[in-house]
Amino acid sequence: MTAAVGLFEAKTHLSEYVARAERGEEVIITRHNKPVAKLVPLHAPAQAAVPEAPPFVQRTFDMGLPAGMDFTRLNKLAGSLEDAEIIAQMMRGR
Repeated sequence: MTAAVGLFEAKTHLSEYVARAERGEEVIITRHNKPVAKLVPLHAPAQAAVPEAPPFVQRTFDMGLPAGMDFTRLNKLAGSLEDAEIIAQMMRGR
């Protein structure tokens, strides 16, 4: 069985999670809901490393929302204009 806990929770109850790892359970530690570490039994069989994602996938994942894009204004425009008109106005910076 695998458990996922936040970093603060792991710090607060570290001895409990170490004991769970000793019993064979894996404990994933997260920071801001992203996995950052794993507690496993010391003599657990080694797992093959997960291959890194290709640079394109990493870049796409980390891009987030376009900077300076006003989506409220875009939604208002979308209700009244055709796609080509929206694109033209956005390109002009209106």
